[in-house]
Amino acid sequence: MAPLRPRSTVSAWRPPVNGIAEVFHARFTEHAYPAHVHDTWTLMVLDGGRVDFALDREQHGVGVSDQVILLPPGVVHDGRTVTEAGFRKRNLYLDTSVLPERLTGAAVDAPLLSDPALRERVHGLHLALAERDPFEAQSRLAFVRERLLRWLTGREAPADGEQGTGLAGRLRELLDARVVEGITLEEASAELGNVHPTHLIRSFRTAYGLPPHAYLTGRRVALARGLLLAGMPPAAAATAAGFYDQAHLTRHFGRHVGVGPARFARSGRM
Repeated sequence: MAPLRPRSTVSAWRPPVNGIAEVFHARFTEHAYPAHVHDTWTLMVLDGGRVDFALDREQHGVGVSDQVILLPPGVVHDGRTVTEAGFRKRNLYLDTSVLPERLTGAAVDAPLLSDPALRERVHGLHLALAERDPFEAQSRLAFVRERLLRWLTGREAPADGEQGTGLAGRLRELLDARVVEGITLEEASAELGNVHPTHLIRSFRTAYGLPPHAYLTGRRVALARGLLLAGMPPAAAATAAGFYDQAHLTRHFGRHVGVGPARFARSGRM
């Protein structure tokens, strides 16, 4: 009896992150996409197997590597499995607020981007999206966008300018004032004089040794610790401290404290 092939699986959602229309994770064992178009950019990394596709009637193929696949909006493409094992992929569908449509031609000419640093940035963005952490995802998207623009325009990213601690200090004050409700990168940028998001993040990291989303997470963990020791149940403490849910708190709490929130709370009653 021939072994059964793994079942095809799909996970898709719309994150609360401006610029990302959809996150799409899939494993396909036998699948061929018909020729079609999207009204968004498709940013794809392959985690297993191999896929062949045609973009604007030009054939391409890619396996697991440091390459990132970028398909522009409005251009006909297809896709198909190549091996019996199929393929595993993670897609982000980005709207034209992230990448302008005028860069379509550059993407048609070179849809396969051999860039280990870009692939690592895209992977980090997917991790943040899977944890339902919009502030971290916005930060990571800004750096993905920066590197994609470098590829599509053929120009280096503009210099960030002076990395003074004044800007970082003002961002820290904003974060401290909004630990629970949080703040988007767009709001922070507007509050601080329309500073470019990547400049904002780099300034903060230079001044304090960690990115702003990590700083905010640490402040939320500290708040949750106090709430737990005061007797608040973990699920309630999670949302009261600004986390998406208890699972979100548990992931970060264990990394910061060394034990989960429920066990930490019980320790105070022993």
